[in-house]
Amino acid sequence: MSFCLDEHGAFKIGPFGSSLKRSELVDAGFPVVGIENVLPNQFEKDFRRFVAPAKFKELSDYEIVPNDVLVTTMGTIGRAAVVPPNLGKAIFDSHLFRMRVDTGRVLPSYLCYAINSSVVELQLQQMARGAIMQGLNTTILRECDIPLPDLSEQKLITGLLERADRLRRTRRYAVELSDTFLPAAFLELFAGQSFRRIAFEDLALPVRGSFVNGPFGSNLLTSELIAEGVPVIYIRDITGGRYERVSTVCITPAKAAELSICNVLPGDLLIAKVGDPPGTSAIYPPESPLGVITQDVIRLRPNTELVLPEYLHGFLNSHLGYRLLRPIIVQGTRERFGLTPFKELGAPIPPIRQQEQFASLVRKHGCVRATHREALRQADHLFQSLLHSAFSCIA
Repeated sequence: MSFCLDEHGAFKIGPFGSSLKRSELVDAGFPVVGIENVLPNQFEKDFRRFVAPAKFKELSDYEIVPNDVLVTTMGTIGRAAVVPPNLGKAIFDSHLFRMRVDTGRVLPSYLCYAINSSVVELQLQQMARGAIMQGLNTTILRECDIPLPDLSEQKLITGLLERADRLRRTRRYAVELSDTFLPAAFLELFAGQSFRRIAFEDLALPVRGSFVNGPFGSNLLTSELIAEGVPVIYIRDITGGRYERVSTVCITPAKAAELSICNVLPGDLLIAKVGDPPGTSAIYPPESPLGVITQDVIRLRPNTELVLPEYLHGFLNSHLGYRLLRPIIVQGTRERFGLTPFKELGAPIPPIRQQEQFASLVRKHGCVRATHREALRQADHLFQSLLHSAFSCIA
C-alpha cells in the first residue's frame, strides 16, 4: 500500500492500552472510535466512549479527519470504512489503524471496497498474526497488494458498487422493519387482557415425549457427531424468533432412533434454555427433516386443542414471556432456566379463536418476509458478484 500520504502518521495503528486506559473514558467529550463503528464500507456514528479535552490533546496524533480510511485489526479483521464529513473531532482506538491516502492516486471509498473484497481479504487472513486472537499489524498491512487503476476507472467502479450496496442495505432494512411487525401485533392483540393460566407441561400433547429436554452429554457424545445425517439442533439455530440452521453437525439415523424421544418434527416449538434472553423460541418449519435437539433446547409438541404453536411462540418471544420466566432464571456466565421449573409455570392462554387471529397474521407475514428475504439474497449476490468481478479483473 504505497498510496498513503508522505507525512508522519499517515499509516498508524491506534494507541496502546497504556496510553488510553478505561479509567480515562468519560460520559461525554470527544468520541473514541472503535471496531464497532467500522463496518464494511460503512462508518457508524453510534459512539459509546469519550475522552476529556485534555486527553484528546494528549492523543492528538490519533485524531481522525474526513477521508481517513479506518481498518479493523482485531476480531473481524480487515473491515474498512471511510471517515465521513462533518464528524467533528474524534480519535481512534488500538483495534483500528488509520490510512491517510493520497487522493490524487486513490479514492478513499475505492480503497475501502478493495480492502473489503475477497482479493484483499484472503491476503489478510493468510497473513494475520496473534496467539490468542487473529490480528493485524502495520507490517502485514503494508505488504497487502491493492489493484490500482487510474482515478476515472476507480470512480466508475466505486459508483457502481455504491449503487449495489445501497440497494442491498435498503433490502436489509425492509427485512428488519418486517421483523418488528409480529411482536407489535402480538401485544396489540393480547397485552393487558386477562386469560386463564395453564402450566406449560399441560399445553403439550398428553403423550410421553411431548415435552422434553435435549439429551445430556453422556447420551450424545462428540465422537458421534458426523457431517451428514439427521441434523442436531443447537440454541444458536434459534435466532431472532426463527429456526435458521447455523450448525453443520449431524448424527446417524440409528443414533436418532436411539434418541427418538428428543426428535423434532415440523410444527414443534423449540425453546432455548440458555441465551440472551433465555426462553427465545422458534417453530420448526414445515417440510424440515427430522432433527434432534441438544441439552440446552426444550422441545414442546403443542396440544392444538388448547394452544397454537404460533401463539405460544409469540408469547415466549415477547416481554410478557420474559417477565413470566424471570423468577426461574438462574444467573451465571449466561442466563438459563431448567426444564422442571419451566414445566410448572402457568402461561396465559386466550381462546383458540383469538389465537387463530394471530396465527393467520403469522402465516401471511411469513409469505411477505420470504419475499423480502429473497430480494435481500439477490441484492447481496449482485453486490458480491460486482465486488469480485471489479477487483479480480483488475488484479
